[in-house]
Amino acid sequence: MENYFLNQQAINPSCLIKILQGDKLPNESEIWEFTNEIKPIDLYCYLYAKYGPPNGLQNFFRSDDSNNLIHWEWALVGELGITMIQGQNFRSEVLLRGNFKDKGLTIDDFISQIKSDIGSQGKKISELRKKLEKWTQFVNPYKRIESAVDQHFLKLESLSINPEVDKVPQATTLSEWNSFGDKFSAISDKYSYAMGLTFGLRSMLPVLAESFVNLVIFILCRPDIKMNERLFQSAIRQPIDIRIQSLHINCIGFESAVDYSSDECKNFHTLMNERNDLLHGNVEVNKLSIGDVYFDKNIPLFLQYEDFWDKSIGVSMKSVKFDRIHTDRDVVNKFIQYIVNKLKPEVKEEIEMIMEKGQLGFNYKTGRVGVLFPEHMVDFRGAFKDE
Repeated sequence: MENYFLNQQAINPSCLIKILQGDKLPNESEIWEFTNEIKPIDLYCYLYAKYGPPNGLQNFFRSDDSNNLIHWEWALVGELGITMIQGQNFRSEVLLRGNFKDKGLTIDDFISQIKSDIGSQGKKISELRKKLEKWTQFVNPYKRIESAVDQHFLKLESLSINPEVDKVPQATTLSEWNSFGDKFSAISDKYSYAMGLTFGLRSMLPVLAESFVNLVIFILCRPDIKMNERLFQSAIRQPIDIRIQSLHINCIGFESAVDYSSDECKNFHTLMNERNDLLHGNVEVNKLSIGDVYFDKNIPLFLQYEDFWDKSIGVSMKSVKFDRIHTDRDVVNKFIQYIVNKLKPEVKEEIEMIMEKGQLGFNYKTGRVGVLFPEHMVDFRGAFKDE
């Protein structure tokens, strides 16, 4: 059995069906699994070079795309029976059907024998590799940020922030003072968390819109610009307002120019400026103001009295503009939809589909962007009745 798996023959699918349906083949089965002991692409090219195109029955059941449980299968016949080799999403499998019991063959034998024989098919494998399309998978930055934004909003909503209900009244009696500290501390922790989430959202929301603009440029950029690295970098690194106003110039698929004086763009521009002040720590007193106070030398004269809540939690809520965070999200959504609506219908459909995908593929040779796999991941295991 030293080279058993090298002495196989490809079997016609119709013959395979007759064999599997007949009673001449011993009803003994075994499944072996392995992952990267032989790289999937190497195993595929080796089998293709030695036996021709995949000939297993599973090839007839797969859909004509990458959304399959089994992507390819070879069915080979040897002295002991049928050997079926499959490429799946998370592993390769070898299915044995026949008189293999007590013959001493193992998955290690299969792997070592195939590895020893790959060199014999070197020329054919090299020719096959040249015909393959190489795609680089990458994370969709827009979807990644959108997911983070959605998670932040879900966390924020789960806190059920409601100052009118949560506010701890200023203590006025001894009994109230005895419990005030614990009550205020507990509610303060909740609001500190909420303010942190809000700060993060106010930072991310404009970035979400900017990542959308960059995604549109990457997908729809004119070929003559995209294939020229300096021109492409110039287009992608312009100030955000220039990038937006140049979309119909640098990209294909737009029915009309973006009107930067539209409410959607003006509101986004304001949001972006506020985000820049926030992230860069710009000291602009009129934007950071939380109230006025007068002094007579070193004597403070308040315009009005405020309590513990107003001077701590209340200040935090004002500083991050908590009451506007949902409005800011609406500004970003309306801006993105405004840009999308400027696209031709067929291009709009493509962009909307890509926006929803967490992972994309890029073909450096052709400059194409594609959706390589579905968002869901599915696996399965085969089992025999006696298991």
